[in-house]
Amino acid sequence: MDPHYTLVRHISLFLLCLPVVTMGQSSLVEVYQVLQQNCMPCHSNSQKESGLDLEGAGATENLRALNVYAKLVGKAPVTASALARGEQLIYPGRPDKSFLFKKINGGLDPLLTLTPSDGQAMPAYGGPVMSNNDREVIRQWIQYGAKSGGTQFDRQLIDDFYANGGLQSFPDGPPPAPAPGDGFQVHMGPFYLPKGGEVEYFQKYELDLPDDLEVTRIEVLIGDDSHHFIIYDWDSPSDAAAVPAGLRLDPYHAGIGLVAAVQYAQDLVLPEGTAFHWEQDLVLDLNSHYINYSGILPLQAEAYLNIYTQPKGTAKQQMFSTLLVNPNIPIPNNNTLVTHTQSIIYPNAEVFLWGMMGHTHQYGKSYKVYKRLPGSQKGEILYDGACPNGVPGCPSPWFDYQHIPMRYFDEFLPVTINSQNGLLHEASWINDGPTSVNFGPTSDDEMMVLIMMYVTDTTGLTTDVDIPNGVAPGILKLSPNPTTGQVNINVPGFEEWLTLKVYDVTGKVVFQTSFRGSTHSIDLSAYNSSMYFIRVQDLHGKVDLIERIILLD
Repeated sequence: MDPHYTLVRHISLFLLCLPVVTMGQSSLVEVYQVLQQNCMPCHSNSQKESGLDLEGAGATENLRALNVYAKLVGKAPVTASALARGEQLIYPGRPDKSFLFKKINGGLDPLLTLTPSDGQAMPAYGGPVMSNNDREVIRQWIQYGAKSGGTQFDRQLIDDFYANGGLQSFPDGPPPAPAPGDGFQVHMGPFYLPKGGEVEYFQKYELDLPDDLEVTRIEVLIGDDSHHFIIYDWDSPSDAAAVPAGLRLDPYHAGIGLVAAVQYAQDLVLPEGTAFHWEQDLVLDLNSHYINYSGILPLQAEAYLNIYTQPKGTAKQQMFSTLLVNPNIPIPNNNTLVTHTQSIIYPNAEVFLWGMMGHTHQYGKSYKVYKRLPGSQKGEILYDGACPNGVPGCPSPWFDYQHIPMRYFDEFLPVTINSQNGLLHEASWINDGPTSVNFGPTSDDEMMVLIMMYVTDTTGLTTDVDIPNGVAPGILKLSPNPTTGQVNINVPGFEEWLTLKVYDVTGKVVFQTSFRGSTHSIDLSAYNSSMYFIRVQDLHGKVDLIERIILLD
């Protein structure tokens, strides 16, 4: 693992939010009951089809469930085709590598199909038709690590979703994967959120690459209710092996580095001639944060990554991603602006920046990056987290800690980093909470973290680079401005519902409405001549833009 990937230990970028789980019988017992209802008598004590006894032995239901657990989890299938694919009967954390789930899947996940060599689907021979609810119970148990005890998911929530037509991150089904030979697809989820729920999960994901590869493109496909998606990688397989399988709330981020981070669906196409270097034994750690904005229906949340690859040695230059952290940011709860600044002295080299993004928690009010001059003086400002797409100089800065933008440079930006020169990152907070805070991973702590993507050499590369597709609309156009009343609103590239608010100079909302599409018109002729601010937001927090307008007599 390249050292540029290994700066950060024991941290998580974003807040942890606990899911709502109805506590009852263990998830394993739920699974056992599904097997009894659907898989007898073919897999009973007396009739062990393919040598598989799913009835189990023991004086109580819990003991019988544990006996079946011991026969399934981590065990090799007898079917040669599944064994050749490296599958287990139940592979903790991975339904796609669990042969038993593929046998009972029945189209629940249309991407998981059986081959002719795999035999019949289950239940077979005219047996009972398994409901999607029951299939989902087994899938969720596997997703959460196929544990032998405890309750990891809410069966009632699953039943509610399938009975009442819950919300889906991908209502049209899974997105298509890269063509064979071009790459592969990674799937995280699904997991379920109750109405108004919020959760952030991590999941270890073994790639099983055939060889060392280069990655030229990562298409991050997430739903509108996703708050962010982050891809980490483990420094070594031994670091990854120490982390439990399945969806988890604890980051366990020892020995880990950054690959990429997005806050909305994005097609991250690396500049031509560059690529991430992924070693054959690389293990990813996926981080998905979803919010269910519905007050009525549960949400089925999931994410897909389309990874596009090429043979090792094809790219001219390696793309690096790294996290730069200021871990000492004491912020007293005195309701006063507090600013911390840190010099960036790593790596000690000339780098060529492609992208950067800052991050704070709830008390954050500003995040900026400057060129650092000798004596740690501020030079040119390179990044402003309060401006659309992070580009400094917007007329009406508006900092939203939950949606701090990534700035991509349309030309590689050379920066020499050493003891005298480099970068300064600076963040500000106002703590109006109950206690003083410092750096930490939870929503009650604070953070000062800069994500940076760069190459160390541009030999063989073109100077101009493309901005990745999927960047949220960052332009709010108002015309005419100044105006005598009529204002035409234009948000290029956005076609969903937007809310619009007009603020006076004191911050009071004097007018608000909603509209759908990229254009709208309002009339302010009834208001006093003055300066106003017009703000548009979408329903999911992906768009939040403010511009100033002058109203004349």
